[in-house]
Amino acid sequence: MRIAALYDIHGNLPALEAVLEELEQLAVDEIVVGGDVVSGPMQAGCIEHLQALSLPVHYVMGNSDREVLAARHGNENKNLPEFALEALRWSARQLAPAHEQWIASWPKTVMLQIPPLGGVLFCHATPRDDNEIFTARTEEARLAPIFDATGAEVVVCGHTHMQFDRMVGKTRVVNAGSVGMPFGRRGADWLLLGPEIELRHTEYDCERARRLIPETGFPRAPEFDMLNPPPAEKMLELYSRAELKR
Repeated sequence: MRIAALYDIHGNLPALEAVLEELEQLAVDEIVVGGDVVSGPMQAGCIEHLQALSLPVHYVMGNSDREVLAARHGNENKNLPEFALEALRWSARQLAPAHEQWIASWPKTVMLQIPPLGGVLFCHATPRDDNEIFTARTEEARLAPIFDATGAEVVVCGHTHMQFDRMVGKTRVVNAGSVGMPFGRRGADWLLLGPEIELRHTEYDCERARRLIPETGFPRAPEFDMLNPPPAEKMLELYSRAELKR
């Protein structure tokens, strides 16, 4: 069995299209979409593409998905900066009622048996919190209680938009990265599981995507540059200040 894990699409339709095209060539059996399909400039197109897939697809709720649903009902997270709230409000307005119901049905975690990897738990950020931050550099002692409790051989996560593959105690923890907005390099990052675990990277026409974004009406489109990612080292420094705060 071969399963693709696609995380943090964030409405980047050209990136998603490129990854899905590659999956057709790889004879993937199933797909896990690990959260944060929204918010983003072309989220409606992403939803349509995902819903049209003939393969079995498992979905996990991400923090952005959850926040967009909340914004639709006037329950905004006032702790977020204004630019983030603008994006959430816009994304909430773009959702059709059927899309809202669909996203609201997504679970927080999905467990699959993938031979020979064993039990693989898919979550968005950590198994206990869809907005928790940790990286490849986070101390193992801080992470072990979180992942030991899952009983899984492998935990797949996303949220920070940065790929890694590390051991936490007896658990292999793998970050799939981001399809729509990876940090560190341009392109689309994702994960292929079975029989091994492969950190995958797909190139696509980023300039085409950049031309399309202003046409969507996405707020602050000229300032929103999801296609020119910040350096990995800069993001690791920022994440180190926020990781595992509860």
